[in-house]
Amino acid sequence: MGALVIMSATMKLTHAEELVTNFTKWGLIDNLTFIGIGELIFIILFIIPRTSSLGFLLLTAHFGGAIATHLQHEESFIMPAIILTVIWIGNYLRNPEMLASFTKK
Repeated sequence: MGALVIMSATMKLTHAEELVTNFTKWGLIDNLTFIGIGELIFIILFIIPRTSSLGFLLLTAHFGGAIATHLQHEESFIMPAIILTVIWIGNYLRNPEMLASFTKK
């Protein structure tokens, strides 16, 4: 999971051609490096046990925004949705009590 986000951030920081094309089309090209740095910070926070809850929250918001951007431009949102799902599953496996409040009676 961490490798997926690190790869995504690296592609943004190295200005991979496909990402430059997409971010230009979306009007977000000026934010490409900033978004890549954010992804790296968020995944580092998520990996560190003491800050994993904050990292989880920030990654959820980030990839939720990515899904919204894809939907707004009528493009497939499958990849950010898959990454977000993997993040949620990973967080649940690491922190099963995370969803405990949903099952309490």
